[in-house]
Amino acid sequence: MSSSGCRHGLETIILLVKDTTFGAIGALPKLIMNRGRRDIVQDWAEGDAVTHPWHDLDPGDKVPQEFNVVVEIPLGSNVKYELDKPSGVLKVDRILYSPVYYPANYGFIPRTLADDGDPLDVLVLCQESVVPLALVHARAVGMMTMIDAGVMDQKVIAVATGDPEYNVYREAREMPAHRLLTLRRFFLDYKQLERKLVEVDEIGPAKTAHPVIRDALARYRKKYPAKSKTRK
Repeated sequence: MSSSGCRHGLETIILLVKDTTFGAIGALPKLIMNRGRRDIVQDWAEGDAVTHPWHDLDPGDKVPQEFNVVVEIPLGSNVKYELDKPSGVLKVDRILYSPVYYPANYGFIPRTLADDGDPLDVLVLCQESVVPLALVHARAVGMMTMIDAGVMDQKVIAVATGDPEYNVYREAREMPAHRLLTLRRFFLDYKQLERKLVEVDEIGPAKTAHPVIRDALARYRKKYPAKSKTRK
């Protein structure tokens, strides 16, 4: 979305809707002008059945090695989209202050809960930019741990299993060194003009990501037991 949309007071919200005829899940963009989230959610409650991308989608049957990822931010974007957890829609958090762009498709594993109270973050490496709220099957190849404004923030590094250029990788260290440097450099720089300090550790091997994913799945089940039981 261009910045002109923000200037005219338009907010792009993308939601997942179950098609009652085919049972399919599709992305439905809506332009909302001068309306609050509470009104929007009420409208949906009276109409189409809404699929919540965090609570209703399956993390996959091969976790923690492989899993589904809901994309929030496409490769090359400088817009920080993020999930609005109460409603399940995608919201614009901010435009990045620094002149940098996301070096991978960025999203989360459904039905996970990280230490920071959000779904577990994943950076999905592939050749192309993926549209927000698309579901991508991915494999963990590494783990990146950050300290963002004094708070630990863990991000799984993954590759899209459906991308023939990237699905050959099993470990982050197998990739060109420059590719990994761009990931770290982005997170070191992206908040500099906000005067916020971010520290980024070296990227660890795939095995360091697996217990983090397991813990995030268990943490979600503990906090949302009813949702976990009804959506198995």
